[in-house]
Amino acid sequence: MNKSVLVFSILVSLSVAGCSLNHSNTNESTRLSSQETQSQTQTRDLGVPAKQGELRVAVFNAYLNRKNAGDILADVQSGDDTQIKKVAEIIQRVRPEVLLLAEFDYVADGSAVRALLKNYLNVSQNGVKGIDYPYFYLAESNTGIVTEFDLNNDGKAGIGGGDAYGFGVFPGQYAMVLLSQHPIITDEVRTFQKFLWKDMPNATLPVNPETGEAWYNEEELEIFRLSSKSHWDVPVKVGNEVIHVLASHPTPPVFDGKEDRNGLRNHDEIRFWWDYVDPNASDYIYDEHGQKGGLGKNKRFVIMGDLNASPDEGNGTGNPMAKLFASEYINGKLTPVSVGGVENAPNNQFAATHTADWKMRADYVIPSTFGIQVEQTAVFWPSKTDENYHLVGPGLQSSDHRLVWCDITLNKKATDDTQ
Repeated sequence: MNKSVLVFSILVSLSVAGCSLNHSNTNESTRLSSQETQSQTQTRDLGVPAKQGELRVAVFNAYLNRKNAGDILADVQSGDDTQIKKVAEIIQRVRPEVLLLAEFDYVADGSAVRALLKNYLNVSQNGVKGIDYPYFYLAESNTGIVTEFDLNNDGKAGIGGGDAYGFGVFPGQYAMVLLSQHPIITDEVRTFQKFLWKDMPNATLPVNPETGEAWYNEEELEIFRLSSKSHWDVPVKVGNEVIHVLASHPTPPVFDGKEDRNGLRNHDEIRFWWDYVDPNASDYIYDEHGQKGGLGKNKRFVIMGDLNASPDEGNGTGNPMAKLFASEYINGKLTPVSVGGVENAPNNQFAATHTADWKMRADYVIPSTFGIQVEQTAVFWPSKTDENYHLVGPGLQSSDHRLVWCDITLNKKATDDTQ
């Protein structure tokens, strides 16, 4: 099928039907998951609350990173930052109950998160009702923590973001936070910030193409962490039921050289999750407390994050998203889409699935096959003719990414549910 014809058919379909596509192994699948009127689609695009009994979960790379340490704290304390107001309005319109915010600079005492809640999310933006998150999870990120080694092999050791565990110009830049309206079981949270890349079986470690030798020497591999930010398993209690938020933000598979160290790392950061949820592949994993193994059997989860990879296009190495979706433990049947994405890249056959204004799908909310029924999913990307288009364009109004949300129903009894 001609690409322009395919994109046109998607745009027409989205105007008269639902906002999610059935996942298919073929790139030209445009069969929609439900049939709705145009007005229903537009309303749902703005994120009306989930139906009774459904749980709305979302991810948003909100671009709340700043050039200097402490700048984000000043901005959220001010209450008058235009960009943050638009980020808050998007969240208020979509109203997720569980929300992962990526690229929110880390402030260890949680004061920046509390200020964001108090001065922006709790406050009506543009007439939209405020929203509160009584619970949040925050932890250290590998970004900007400079090592003593020359990790980028530029001849200078321990200098700048290129020699950090994860790229950043100060510790905690580009970090993340999980916001929740439901209790977080904090004493059961598992983090994998310090898991070493070399400890993953058959890790795709980079090789220097000029010498044929390993890019990282043995001493460097003894300290080099897999996560560019971190990997979290955060259990959230919804009534008597538990759902595990598996959160991460892998490095972009670019900004490197022919050795492809970032592309290979991105692949394995994503691979970590398909191993973690597979009881037959997760024995090697260990967390910060020394607990070994993966998630275990018969537990609900949702993989959330800006994964910086697409199953269909882009500069990724080894197509880790296709491998993730191939897992029997992961439900990727519905693909969130938007009209705004199609308008942003009218000549791209995958435009409806894009979640970033740089024209690629990068952000995901992926539920488990066990214990979860997916009801609907979408990308918050209003059309240029929509009254809320000012929240996403033109230019960088809120973020270069779009919020992705998914409504789910928790079913079946998980092994960690309570009575």
